[in-house]
Amino acid sequence: MISIIVVVGRNREIGCENKLLWNLPKDMKRFKEITIGHTVVMGDKTFESIGKPLPNRKNVILSLDENYTVEGCEVRNSLEDVLKEAKESKEEIFVIGGGTIYNLSLPFADKLYLTVVDDQPKADTFFPDYSEFKEIVRREEGDDNGFKYEFLELIR
Repeated sequence: MISIIVVVGRNREIGCENKLLWNLPKDMKRFKEITIGHTVVMGDKTFESIGKPLPNRKNVILSLDENYTVEGCEVRNSLEDVLKEAKESKEEIFVIGGGTIYNLSLPFADKLYLTVVDDQPKADTFFPDYSEFKEIVRREEGDDNGFKYEFLELIR
């Protein structure tokens, strides 16, 4: 099963200059709880912004550079390789960014874990339209660092 986990603004904003737009401790806790023990898939730019493999997870980096290597991570050169592995393993695999990887993987995603922030910041990276997904869980989380947001889960 392919799942995507992401924080978005009102207009699906997700990043600016290769950085996250919000610092939301409750969201980071949720991210960790949901992804721990699973495979996380990210682009090389996202990995570089994190700076190290996420602990207690299998880290898979997508990169067009066939010579790209990172200790403690697996590198794949195509999303097709990751999708094939996901189908074979039957485990829930989490796509964690960035924008290009979200765009490539959304057509294959079974589930979305969204944190929707009531904000419209300046952004240069946006999450693709996900209107074909159906909401199954909505939980208002309140306020974190001055931002109101809610947690949603959606399925195809």
